[in-house]
Amino acid sequence: MLKAAFICVHNSCRSQMAEALGKKYAAGVFESYSAGTMTKPQINQDAVRIMKELYGIDMEKDQYPKLIDELPEIDIVITMGCNVQCPSLPCRYREDWGLDDPTGKSDQEFIAVAGKIEEKVKNLAERIKNLERERNCGNERRMSDL
Repeated sequence: MLKAAFICVHNSCRSQMAEALGKKYAAGVFESYSAGTMTKPQINQDAVRIMKELYGIDMEKDQYPKLIDELPEIDIVITMGCNVQCPSLPCRYREDWGLDDPTGKSDQEFIAVAGKIEEKVKNLAERIKNLERERNCGNERRMSDL
C-alpha cells in the first residue's frame, strides 16, 4: 500500500489533522503519516479538541509529533504550506496544499482548515483510486499523473 506523509514545520497542528483524516477517510488507499522539521512537545490542543468534536477522533491516542527522519519510506509527500523551504524528502509524488496555520486563531479557523483538509484527503484518495483503476485497465499512467 502507498504511504503518504503530511509535512509541516512543527508537526503539531495541520499535518497531525491531515494524518488523522487520512486514517479516517483513506485507510484503504494509503497509509497516513505526519512529521515536521522540528517538533513541539505535544499536538496543538485546539486541534485535538476540534478533531474530537467534529470527527470523534482522539489524535492523542495514536499520534505524536515526529521528525521527518522517523518516517518509513514515503511514496507521497504533502506539504501543508508552511511558507518555508520544505526539506527534501524522497518520494514518488509531491504536492503543497497551501493551508493557513490556525494556531492561535478562533475555533472557526480550525474548523475551516479541518474542512479543507478533509476535502483534500478525500480528493487525493479518489485520484489514487482512479489512477489504480486505469492501471488495472492497462493504461500506463504514473504517480506524477495524480
